[in-house]
Amino acid sequence: MSGTGRTEDGRGRLGSALSGLAVAVGCVLFLGGFIWGAVVYQPYTVPTDSMSPTVMAGDRVLAERIEGDQVRRGDIVVFRDAQWGDMPMVKRVVGVGGDKIACCGDGGNLMVNGTAVEEPYLRTNELASPDSFTAAVPKGQLFLLGDERSGSLDSRVHLQDPGQGSVPRSAVTARLDAVAWPLDGGLLERPQGFAALPGGVSQPGPVTLVVGSVAAGALLIVGGAAYGPIARRLSGRGRGASGGGGRGGAGRGTATAGVG
Repeated sequence: MSGTGRTEDGRGRLGSALSGLAVAVGCVLFLGGFIWGAVVYQPYTVPTDSMSPTVMAGDRVLAERIEGDQVRRGDIVVFRDAQWGDMPMVKRVVGVGGDKIACCGDGGNLMVNGTAVEEPYLRTNELASPDSFTAAVPKGQLFLLGDERSGSLDSRVHLQDPGQGSVPRSAVTARLDAVAWPLDGGLLERPQGFAALPGGVSQPGPVTLVVGSVAAGALLIVGGAAYGPIARRLSGRGRGASGGGGRGGAGRGTATAGVG
């Protein structure tokens, strides 16, 4: 009996140690994920429908903090420029310094340096722009359009301004990676229509890893915290059943001896 008790105590101690380790690791992953996300990302509420249907007015998005030189064609960026009202705005980059932008080519596509760009994020059968235009993007500048081409106030409205509607790369503060709310928004894919152009498209930020870290941490915390009470309860039932069986056996043995 003493050997069995020591074994059960050893298992209990091991279970408690593993439970504590799971909670500790879970706390590190959970808090680390939140801190990592707070450092890398800034939450932002989309103010208008100029980027619909990709993101809608009122959507809460996660925007990765980046430098202007990290921007690529196809990125949806948060920027601020005095000529655009000096307030945070969200638009898609369709041209970078040195590009010639024109609309519309055959099939109503946007043309970048003479190449037609497929834009699957536009509404079905929507032209790349209801009005024709051309622009040359100066070095160090970005040409930006909203995905709602029929109503977006974007670089096309500023074509007569210096730089033909473009903004400096330094005006960019962040790049959208995901829609946090509503929950069905999900990750924002990089448009492959720009991938064949020089510089290609950007890579997604670490939002998946951040969310995975927080989720894994939460599971470990809950699982580790629940293991201790469950293990103690099961262990108590096991000891109770074992003890009761022993007493019953002894009683039967005594009765048999008396009859003999």
